[in-house]
Amino acid sequence: MNETTRVNESQATAITLSEPEKNVIIAGVLLSMLLAALDQTIVAPAMPTIGRALGHADYLPWIVTGYLLTATAMAPLYGKISDVYGRRPTIFGAIIIFLAGSLISALAPNMLVLILGRAVQGLGGGGLFALAQIVIGDLVPPRERARYAAWISGTWAVACIAGPLMGGTFAEHLHWSVIFWVNIPLGIAALVIINNPLKKLPVVGRAHSIDGAGAALLVTATALLLLALNWGGSRYAWLSPEIVALLGCSVAFWALFALRLRRAAEPLISLDVLANPIVRYGTLAMFLGQTANVGLAVYIPVYGQSFHGLSASSSGIVMLGLLLGTVAGATTSGRTIPRFTHYKRLAIGGGAFSVVCLAALAFLSGHTTLFTLELLTFGVGFGSGMTFPVATISVQNAVDQAHLGVATGVLTFLRSLGGALGVAMLGAIALSNGLPLGGEHIQVVGNTVAEALPFTYIFIACAAATALSLVFFHLMPEKPLRGRAENEIAAIVE
Repeated sequence: MNETTRVNESQATAITLSEPEKNVIIAGVLLSMLLAALDQTIVAPAMPTIGRALGHADYLPWIVTGYLLTATAMAPLYGKISDVYGRRPTIFGAIIIFLAGSLISALAPNMLVLILGRAVQGLGGGGLFALAQIVIGDLVPPRERARYAAWISGTWAVACIAGPLMGGTFAEHLHWSVIFWVNIPLGIAALVIINNPLKKLPVVGRAHSIDGAGAALLVTATALLLLALNWGGSRYAWLSPEIVALLGCSVAFWALFALRLRRAAEPLISLDVLANPIVRYGTLAMFLGQTANVGLAVYIPVYGQSFHGLSASSSGIVMLGLLLGTVAGATTSGRTIPRFTHYKRLAIGGGAFSVVCLAALAFLSGHTTLFTLELLTFGVGFGSGMTFPVATISVQNAVDQAHLGVATGVLTFLRSLGGALGVAMLGAIALSNGLPLGGEHIQVVGNTVAEALPFTYIFIACAAATALSLVFFHLMPEKPLRGRAENEIAAIVE
């Protein structure tokens, strides 16, 4: 009887969800993703103003770190929660938590409350990244899903370009709190848009539970690691007792988490998912690709300011090549994947092209023109943009619908962790070569360098990380992508 009910639910879902309704849902979840993405870029230009208004400027980095810690740690939890309780209540909860954090931040009377508000924002924002891709995975079969990669990349591009402009404008002409107030109408709009359509998504009733102990171990291990990556080389030396202790404790909690995965009756992340070679190599490839991509995005403006003598505002222009290239690469890959039997070759070809462009950047770093810089960064972005849809679609296609949320959550988690590692890795190279640090909370003002050798090392490091991601793409098995009919059959059988 229960199986019949579930079959009927799956069939009804396939009938009642029209293409326009699917597009409305996707637009709504991408709007929620835009909220979280904007809050990673909109704060940076306003931080000097916030420091003057609230005092305790030495705690300003925690406005970024507090958000990063909770957002990264929560990503895999949301995947599991959405598999157990359904997508609609989970994404509603994430948006509401995010808006609560925005309200706390906007009303913050002091720095401590603002940092607390940012941490609460991260609790919700970490789920919005994963849930947008999970919901798209529910609605669209893998063979057609890649074409939405351009929408996701476009959302990030809008956040990267509009965020700093909005943050600077609000802080200079209005009030710093507006950067948080603006989330309220956007969040409410997202809730209104997706409310009714999401009701039509099936909620598969299963006797599942959330492994609270495993979740606590994962969050603790991640937080300790991110603190070490953020503080290492800047606040403390990498070999200082503080950083060594943080890394040691993180390793211990990761070991306890691994032990919990093996012994829990229903672990937070299914061992079947982790044992899948497509998931394993696909997530590692994404991790390394994001290490290079985010690290480069942080240090390209530093290169423009430190070597080419651009102003802080003008240096943002050099990011256009990387951003536009990433969107163009994701769009090309997304439109091409359904036509390729061996779609993995798109990622390998794109990654190889990105390595070549990074090698050219390293070779020409001492005498490149701004035009050449834009051209090469566009090439880097185009190549890396080709890889991201392949990794996402491959991982989602490798698991059944019951584990879609968990697999996507793990992918999102490692993608965020890779970005944090990239910034820390390149930060260590920068400091060892006398460069100013780059990042959301550190401004490079009036610092120029006579030689480009430090940036040569940075570009080589990015090329090495990208090349290593190609190794994992090569090792990743290739599974034929499910189409619409196969997807519906899988849902019915499940």
